[in-house]
Amino acid sequence: MAETEKTPDKKTVNIRMTETFLADIDATWKELGYNSRSEFVRDTLRDAVKHPEFDRADLKAMLAGEVEIQQGRTHTAEEIREDLVPEE
Repeated sequence: MAETEKTPDKKTVNIRMTETFLADIDATWKELGYNSRSEFVRDTLRDAVKHPEFDRADLKAMLAGEVEIQQGRTHTAEEIREDLVPEE
């Protein structure tokens, strides 16, 4: 950053959540390699603001797909076509 550029002022924001949810957040940011809880929360909120069209249903679908891949339940494009295209 150039000497003439100024770092934007930051404000502290307080939120309330259950201890269980906070524990989930802490486990997640550590697992994902963030340096701090604040960094993780800022990134998560930034993504929500920049990509509001990406919603919880999208996330659930992606996670379900990831589980299927990890468990080896994958299909080729040809298998999918066979299931979707009616036989004549």
